[in-house]
Amino acid sequence: MLGAAGFIAPRHMKAIHETGNTLVAACDPYDGVGILDRYFPECRFFTEVERFDRHLEKLRRRAPEERVELVTICTPNYLHDAHCRLALRVGADAICEKPLVISPWNLDQLAEMEEEHGGRIYNVLQLRLHDNVRRLKAQLDAETHRRKVDVELTYVTRRGPWYHHSWKGHPERSGTLAMNIGIHFFDMLLWLFGPVERSVVHVRTATRLAGYVELEWARVRWFLSIEVGDLPPGFLVAGKHAHRGLTLDGQAFDFSTGFDDLHTRVYQDILNGGGYGIQDARPSIALVHTVRTGDVEGVGPEAHPRIRGLL
Repeated sequence: MLGAAGFIAPRHMKAIHETGNTLVAACDPYDGVGILDRYFPECRFFTEVERFDRHLEKLRRRAPEERVELVTICTPNYLHDAHCRLALRVGADAICEKPLVISPWNLDQLAEMEEEHGGRIYNVLQLRLHDNVRRLKAQLDAETHRRKVDVELTYVTRRGPWYHHSWKGHPERSGTLAMNIGIHFFDMLLWLFGPVERSVVHVRTATRLAGYVELEWARVRWFLSIEVGDLPPGFLVAGKHAHRGLTLDGQAFDFSTGFDDLHTRVYQDILNGGGYGIQDARPSIALVHTVRTGDVEGVGPEAHPRIRGLL
């Protein structure tokens, strides 16, 4: 595992453990990884990626049963593609957190590396395995006379000043808010409602993003925020620090719970011969690139209602 001290790493460790596998080596420049003792106390640990790479290469040259089969990547976004390439070079497949890359054209190089080394790069698209999202997908796909629906997506999650001082607050390292917290939901929407027909951005700041995207089967108003003041009234008092809201034609769709074991499901899916790869990740990365780099238009009738209330 690369990025063993990060926020998301414990979910991967839990998933590796619950699927009956062993974490044999981990790497992170920060050495506060006591979480390893909970799941894999015998795991080798490195603070330098070069020594980690050397160790995996040494294992590759030993008996087949000692070779590493999967490398999990939980590092900052801008390092994902480099670490996917490292995994392939040591003869392993990669399980990479979102986003797979920041710039969509880098996917082509990864696809070439897959073919060259005969390996696979899997992307963690866990919302596709959420029970309620899967049921909605099946329901939509079964419709015989499908029509476009009006969708409103609201995601607010509190982040303090640390966020802006970390790699997450540097656009060249994170891909901005659109990649950090938006990629999950854009992938889900594209999976449910088809490819992009038109995309408009109404607000783009370091803490808020909002816009409108028309998909094959949906007209989506979306709003993303890490501003604590954007949480619904009463949330903080109740100990809630995030709000996920999704409506379809005005009807609320509940996906506020059911996240605890999604990473374990991702691993089970991959180990069972499934998993989502480079081409699955491509549409949402392309959309986020447009959101990040396109012009910001004036707020009009297509804007999310929260934006009209803020401006």
